[in-house]
Amino acid sequence: MTARERVLSALKHRQPDRVPHDLGGTVLTGMHVSTVYRLRQALGLDSPGTPVRVIEPFQMLGEIGDDLRDRLGSDTVPLLSKGTLFGYPLEGWKPWRLHDGTPVLVPSDFNTQPEANGDILMYPGGDRSAAASGRMPAGGYYFDAVVRQLPLDATSLDPRDNTEEFVPVGGQELGWLRAQSERLFWDSDRAPVLGVCYTSFGDIALVPGLQVRNPRGIRDVEEWYVSMVARPGYIAQVFERQCEVGLANLKKVHEAIGDRVVAALITGADFGGQSAPIFSRRTYRDLFFPFHRRVNEWVHRHTSWRTFIHSCGAILELLPDLIEAGFDILNPVQTSAAGMDPRELKRRFGERVVFWGGGVDTQRTLPFGSPEQVRAEVRERLQVFGKGGGFVFAAVHNIQANTPVENLLAMYDTLKEGA
Repeated sequence: MTARERVLSALKHRQPDRVPHDLGGTVLTGMHVSTVYRLRQALGLDSPGTPVRVIEPFQMLGEIGDDLRDRLGSDTVPLLSKGTLFGYPLEGWKPWRLHDGTPVLVPSDFNTQPEANGDILMYPGGDRSAAASGRMPAGGYYFDAVVRQLPLDATSLDPRDNTEEFVPVGGQELGWLRAQSERLFWDSDRAPVLGVCYTSFGDIALVPGLQVRNPRGIRDVEEWYVSMVARPGYIAQVFERQCEVGLANLKKVHEAIGDRVVAALITGADFGGQSAPIFSRRTYRDLFFPFHRRVNEWVHRHTSWRTFIHSCGAILELLPDLIEAGFDILNPVQTSAAGMDPRELKRRFGERVVFWGGGVDTQRTLPFGSPEQVRAEVRERLQVFGKGGGFVFAAVHNIQANTPVENLLAMYDTLKEGA
């Protein structure tokens, strides 16, 4: 099979010639730039000191080049926006270094400011005259959102304030997506995945408004979660406005790229913690389900795309509702969370949803286990999730900084060997 045929077979719950593999097909299945750098060095793909591009500055994800995909046997490629969560484009590359000295390339508007304690500040749109919207702690590898919540007057909340960054997609962006989709579809046999998320209702990474210079509305993470119970009507109005814009954008994007992607990321909102869902099943049904169903129904009615939901954590009790809402693909399949046993997930839901992830635990096994433990876990996941199709191998969420290269090589070698 070609890479694309392999992924499509898995998405149709048919047994492919081997389990397909995704590395970097989305910004939720990628790898920290420092780990990409070390892996490329270990594989002899670059000379020492060759920098790697940062293609997602909030999570500091590294670009997965085609040469690395070829070496590792990855079957996917990402169709991403030219913009970033901080509101500046991926262009005009310049050198930068991480705290640990890793050489990288960052966009020209990646304008940072060090503080006396070693923290590094990031600004919306790269505009240093605005208040910083991101902070990388001293010695850290990622940016945390800076909460810039204005004093909250609950009597004058306006849903337009919480949706000012959700705007109609413009002609330049559509032209970019069209050109990239054509290149990705025709120049290789890999499976393109649309990773531009227009309908991520309640995604907590988006709530602080990293790209907004003067965010208004509810922009504090804790206040947002409180409001889901205290102000559900307001949250629903925010989702309604976001849904209207999001559906209009999906229509424009489909007109631009057609069916040159196999799947589309619909939402990246996390619904689970380590031991239980973040909120009740009733809250999901009341607040999220109606909008998820509207989006999924539109996609299934007008496109050939499979719909992709990313939700971390212990979400076993929400899975029937997510499937009823119309999602085709579940990611990251956090098997380390309570109730997320691979065998039980496959037994109960394996015929109704595709598991895209769950291939190896990125909290414990991959960063802290031995190569032998990594191999054993990968073999087990291939056997459990891979039977009968319906599985795309990926680590549980992005592969993190400081992951041992020998563990990465153990994972990829075992994946090539198969179950």
